[in-house]
Amino acid sequence: MIEPQIPPNTGNIARLCAATETSLHLIEPLGFSIDDAELRRAGLDYWDAVDLWVHRSWRYFREAIARERCWYFSAHGTQSLWEAEIPDGACLVFGNETQGLPARILEKHPERVYRIPMSGSVRSLNLATAAGIVLYDVLKTHNRPEAGATR
Repeated sequence: MIEPQIPPNTGNIARLCAATETSLHLIEPLGFSIDDAELRRAGLDYWDAVDLWVHRSWRYFREAIARERCWYFSAHGTQSLWEAEIPDGACLVFGNETQGLPARILEKHPERVYRIPMSGSVRSLNLATAAGIVLYDVLKTHNRPEAGATR
């Protein structure tokens, strides 16, 4: 997540990552402290199970994660999530709660920017909800077994 601002959203996404054994990358600046009580409360007692990476900036994130692994999600995407063929091992990138993805990403990588299909007058979904929809769609596509399930 790029510069997340709302602690409970990030805490809920951390819990999602713990439940799916998925790494969580946070790109600073953050709108809160990692020690924030609301963040901890939303993540419940699962923080020890989260593979958490905090990057000092977008540049540091890009040095750690190959461009080819990044797939972007925005209400401004022109392609539907249902059309996406996201490879196993992809890094799912979301913007923050108020600004979404930076315009430079939308402009530079339009072929990798997707939106979650919505109807009616709803412009966007809660960030944690959007992350859950996309992550579980990708896991289902790759037939990932349930975390902790016997193979």
